[in-house]
Amino acid sequence: MVRQPDSSPLGAARAQLHTTYVVAETADGVVIVDQHAAHERLVFERIKAALASTGVARQLLLVPEVVELGSAEADRVLARAEELGALGLVLEAFGDGAVVVREVPALLGDTDLQGLLRDLADDVAGFDQALSLQDRLSEVCATMACHSSVRAGRVLSSAEMNALLREMEATPHAGQCGHGRPTYVELKLSDIERLFGRR
Repeated sequence: MVRQPDSSPLGAARAQLHTTYVVAETADGVVIVDQHAAHERLVFERIKAALASTGVARQLLLVPEVVELGSAEADRVLARAEELGALGLVLEAFGDGAVVVREVPALLGDTDLQGLLRDLADDVAGFDQALSLQDRLSEVCATMACHSSVRAGRVLSSAEMNALLREMEATPHAGQCGHGRPTYVELKLSDIERLFGRR
């Protein structure tokens, strides 16, 4: 049976390589998507849209999570606790060098809170103290999106791969993740033919 190429801009998912890349066939070529980078952009745009409309919905953790940080890291994050709360991340001091996370942005789902808080501590260390997190919102949202996105190494079903492609098509700036890396590359059929000496 011959499959017809999909007319959608990013095509139809045909395979997942190395549990990291989605390969899709388009009408006139092939698209290779970095599943983590692509999902990161989608979550990033959802966070920004939520902030612009109703604010970020929070999810109360049934069991608050204690995150061990160094004293300096914990101090930096706690100094921005009110601003982080406005982004949906509610935390407070928990002894020397630790914080307890009570609520997370609902959009983030299952998140590596240890990694997220370490990266946020690094982010705010690089910010001028006079600047609010609102002034550096893109960087903070990008860090949060990164820690909640589909990880490389996760097996995706055909339906999940195609849903990712369709959501990318409907999302602004889907060609780059929140940190500026490309989310996909496209090879036209003519490029592939040239590689094989057909043109």
